Amino acid sequence: MARTAPFAGFEWMIAWRYLRARRREGGVSVMSVISVVGVALAVFALIATLAVRSGFRTEFVNTIIGANAHVTLYATPSYDENGVLTRGFADFDSLTAKVSQVPGVTRAAPLVTSQVMAAAQGRSTGVEVFGERLDDVKTIPLISTPEQAQGDLERFDEGVAIGSGVARELGIGVGDNIRLISPDGTPTPFGVTPRITDYEVVYIFQVGRYDIDRTRIYMPLAEAQSYFNREGLADALEVLVEDPEAVDTVVPGIVGATGGALYGFTWRDQWQSFLQALKMEDNIMFVILSILVLVASMNIVSGLIMLVKNKGRDVGILRTMGLSEGSILRVFFICGASIGTVGTIIGVLMGCLFAIYIDPIFNAVNFILGGGVWDPSVRYLSKLPAELRLDDVLSAVALSLGLSFTITYFPARRAARLNPVEALRYE
Repeated sequence: MARTAPFAGFEWMIAWRYLRARRREGGVSVMSVISVVGVALAVFALIATLAVRSGFRTEFVNTIIGANAHVTLYATPSYDENGVLTRGFADFDSLTAKVSQVPGVTRAAPLVTSQVMAAAQGRSTGVEVFGERLDDVKTIPLISTPEQAQGDLERFDEGVAIGSGVARELGIGVGDNIRLISPDGTPTPFGVTPRITDYEVVYIFQVGRYDIDRTRIYMPLAEAQSYFNREGLADALEVLVEDPEAVDTVVPGIVGATGGALYGFTWRDQWQSFLQALKMEDNIMFVILSILVLVASMNIVSGLIMLVKNKGRDVGILRTMGLSEGSILRVFFICGASIGTVGTIIGVLMGCLFAIYIDPIFNAVNFILGGGVWDPSVRYLSKLPAELRLDDVLSAVALSLGLSFTITYFPARRAARLNPVEALRYE
C-alpha cells in the first residue's frame, strides 16, 4: 500500500475543520482563540521587554561614550622638588600629539578636573569642573550637539558651560553668573583660603543623562589651570576612539605612544559593575518572560487534549479508513502548531509596533496617569528608550515556536496511538 506524503493536503483540511469547529460540534474554537491570545500576549511582552532592555543599554552606553572619554590617561603620582604629591604632567601638548597619531584614535585632549561648590541665587550644589580648550570641547559629541542647548558655545572662552541640571538646581540661565568655590585656594601665612570666583554662564547643555546634566561644568583650560593651581600642568588626557566597544584593543597602542609615561583607564573599567548588572538583569528578564511564554503555550496542550478527547470517534473512523498513525499525529500537530504560529505572528506585530511607537504610547500613559511616571534622577535617562533589534525578535520567535511545536507533539502522539476498536466500541 502506497504511503501518503507527510503533511498532505487532506491532513491540513482535517486539521482546519477541527480548529474551526464549534464546541457543540466537538471542536474547541473558543479554546483555540484563548490559546492564540495567550501566546500573542506572551510574545508581545517578551519582544517589548527585550526592545526596552536593548534601548536602555544602547542609550546608556551612547551617553557614556558621547559625553565622556573612551580612554583617560593619567600620570603616575609623584613628588615634586618640594615634597608635594602631584598627579599632573607638564608635557601634555607633546603627549597629546603622539596619542593623536595612534591608529583608531579620533580625539585626544588635555584635561584639568576637580570638584567644587557652585552657588547662585542663594542656592548651592556640588559640581565637577572640566577644564578644556574650546576646540576640544567642540569635539565632544553630546556637548557640542546635545539633546537641548541654550547660549553660544563659541563664547566658551568668556565664561563656563554648565549642565541643564546645574542650571535648574541653581535657578540660573544663560547670561547669569555662577560662583565657584574651591577649598584648594590661595596659600597664606594662616593657611589655605578657599578660592571664590564668579563666571558668566555662556552655554547650557542637556545630554539626557541626569548624573552628567546635574553635576558637570566646562571651563577654559587656561582658566582651570589658574583656578586649581595647576599652572602648566594637565591632570589627564581624554581620548576618543573609532570603535568604543573594542576600546581594549586600542589601549596598548595608546599607552605605548606615551612611552609608558601615562597609564590608561577605559570607560568599561569605570562602568564595569553597572554593565555587568545590566547583563545579569537582561538574562534574568529573558528567563522570567520565557516562563511566561511557556505558560501561554500550555493553553495549546489543554486545548489539544480536549480536542483529542472529543474527536476520539473521528480518529477511530479515520484509522479504519486507512489513515496511518503518522497521519493522525500530523493532523493534531498541525492544529497545535497553527495556534502557536498565529499567536507568534500577532505577538511579533504587536511587539514591533510597541517598540516603534513607544514615545506616543508612553506619552499617552503619562498623560492618563497625570505625569511624573518617569523620573530622570532615578533612571538617569531623560526618556524611555527602545531599540528593536533583529536578534531579539528572532530569539522571541524561536522560543515561542519551539515551545509551541514541542508541547504540541505529546497530545498529538496520544491521539495517534488511540486504538480504533476502543474508540468505536460504544458508538
